[in-house]
Amino acid sequence: MAEDSERRCIISGERGSPATLIRLAIGPDGQILPDVRGKAPGRGAWLGVPRAELETAQAKGKLKGGLARAFKGEALSIPDDLAARIDDALRREFVDRLGLEARSSTLINGFDKIDTAARRGQVKLLLHAADARDDGVRKLDQAWRVGEELEGTDLGGLRLPVDREALSMALGRDNVVHIAMIDARAGERVRTLLDRWQSYLGCANAATSGNPAGAVDVVR
Repeated sequence: MAEDSERRCIISGERGSPATLIRLAIGPDGQILPDVRGKAPGRGAWLGVPRAELETAQAKGKLKGGLARAFKGEALSIPDDLAARIDDALRREFVDRLGLEARSSTLINGFDKIDTAARRGQVKLLLHAADARDDGVRKLDQAWRVGEELEGTDLGGLRLPVDREALSMALGRDNVVHIAMIDARAGERVRTLLDRWQSYLGCANAATSGNPAGAVDVVR
């Protein structure tokens, strides 16, 4: 699929890049399933609304009508927990990507390692577990600003929608509370998946009010 191609959300009618939307496909039994990687064969339908809006559309029958138009009247069934299944799929894709990046040595974890790398200007994207202590978050954010020569700005890492247990399982390491991407392209890959997931959850993607967190560094 071309990077500059666009798809239309079946609920809002708005268009967007496939990288920012969520694809739905029909399974072998006719059930609508999330296809967050966009690789399932056959016709697909696209969503670009937060979970709460999707649940409302499903309750009011708007989702059913949009799917019927997208799939040209094919027989299909919509699971009651479709919204939750999409959330689970986006979560799995994100943590799986972290695992792949860990095996490729494009990220580091551990407070001291990240602090040193951040102060040296080596951090491309900074991530914090949902249950990370505020003190640790504040110190690493400050180290990152020092390394980027952006002291006095609001540049900061992103709070993830997953806790340290989930991050530890994803990376196959113990007590993963903070993660730093040290490769720019890897940071872009991770950030793209995180943005889509958090948009679906209805969360603010930026950890700072002035700049999208990570935007300055990821493109360097």
